[in-house]
Amino acid sequence: MSKTATSNKAQNEKITPRAQDFARWYQDVIMQAELAEPAEVVKGCMVIRPHGYAIWERIQAELDARFKATGHKNAYFPLLIPESFLKREAEHVEGFSPELAVVTIAGGEPLTERYVIRPTSETIIGHFYARWINSWRDLPLLINQWANVVRWELRTRLFLRTTEFLWQEGHTAHATEQEAQEEVLRMLNVYADVAENVMAMPVICGRKTRAEKFAGAVTSYCIEAMMQNGLALQAGTSHDLGQNFSKVFDIKFQNQAGTLEYAWQTSWGVSTRLIGGLIMTHSDDKGLVLPPKLAPIQAAFIPIYRKDEERSAVLEKVNQLAAELKSGGLQIEVDDREGFTPGSKFFHWEQRGVPLLIELGPRDLASGSVVLKRRDGQKQNASAAGLLETVRAVLDSMQSDLLAAAKKRLQENTVTANSFEDVAALLANATAEKGGGKFVAAHVKDDPACDAKLKELKASVRCIPLQDEYDGPGTCIITGESVPQRVIVAKAY
Repeated sequence: MSKTATSNKAQNEKITPRAQDFARWYQDVIMQAELAEPAEVVKGCMVIRPHGYAIWERIQAELDARFKATGHKNAYFPLLIPESFLKREAEHVEGFSPELAVVTIAGGEPLTERYVIRPTSETIIGHFYARWINSWRDLPLLINQWANVVRWELRTRLFLRTTEFLWQEGHTAHATEQEAQEEVLRMLNVYADVAENVMAMPVICGRKTRAEKFAGAVTSYCIEAMMQNGLALQAGTSHDLGQNFSKVFDIKFQNQAGTLEYAWQTSWGVSTRLIGGLIMTHSDDKGLVLPPKLAPIQAAFIPIYRKDEERSAVLEKVNQLAAELKSGGLQIEVDDREGFTPGSKFFHWEQRGVPLLIELGPRDLASGSVVLKRRDGQKQNASAAGLLETVRAVLDSMQSDLLAAAKKRLQENTVTANSFEDVAALLANATAEKGGGKFVAAHVKDDPACDAKLKELKASVRCIPLQDEYDGPGTCIITGESVPQRVIVAKAY
């Protein structure tokens, strides 16, 4: 075995196989791809490294464009929130109180009123909305914020659950209940569109149960994705807040009839946990796999040469082709680093999830061709002439293949059950480490007592699907009462 092959084998062994320990594999992929690492000096937090942050920037760009296309504008609100603000909405403060980080001293002096480090912003935004909204002419007010939040977590996992994380939170105010409900579902569909058509991660859109809804909301909706181990990941939420916050923060407006009424509000958000979902949906035992639409680097050129006299001609052609692809809007890297073998370069980009590697050496130069190596291992020769269209077609094919594979996994691992015992048996062996998870479609009443019963299985109702794709009404597997449709039960992150 060559020195390079031995080195590559040793590097491959750093990633634990999924079948051996999925949770360890997940951490290994993150570390080897240099996406993030624990911030050991700040318990529960993480450092997002440049490659990981570049992925977040791509997600941000896709979402932000859609937000602005639907009339939303970006703003920014304070990180510190007066503690009294949270206490105004009883259900809200009760839901968040175990996770709050509180500032008690500032400038060396105890604060007369303590500040909470932002866990979410409904309260402080409500305070300012009360100032800004006076008339029906001020509505709808459609604002989004890109920010960080802090929720004190006892058990953390990179990207999926950390004390501090990055997110966006949309906050809107409307003149009517109907307009607010339309907004809630509009933004849920925006999330589903990005998840499926950009991240290649199929999701189920649904309503949360009363026990699982956002603290302070009237109704919460979500998108739920299935990871490769069969566990669920809540990938985004959209909340109908009704008039709950407008009443406690006195957000009133004069309607067209000249009378005062409270605004109807919504909030909605996704976070850096989407990167965790991306990893667990597509990556393999070699490392990170990224869908081309989200890859910060969509293709990397690997120039091949053995002699110094070959180097200049190969690099000249590589740089020419790279410039053509960049001008066509693709994200391209040329790996012209010295002191690295071609094998080590292939390995480097493979672990970082680059969808396509383009190899060009003296023989390819002579024949006017290149070698395209997809992240899934497929290889093909392609003419250097017209390479832009060829690469676009390959990347489109890869994007479609990833979505198709994820949809197939979701379909094959979604099953029905008609008794509590059947649900228990189907989920008995599912763990984050060993996998074996399922999405179980079962008839369950929207009752907190039913949610509590399912928690005995370490499972929950992930959502009540907006589209009933099963068999309609049935008998609740816990209460025996009639319910209108099946829900999705699963173990989750």
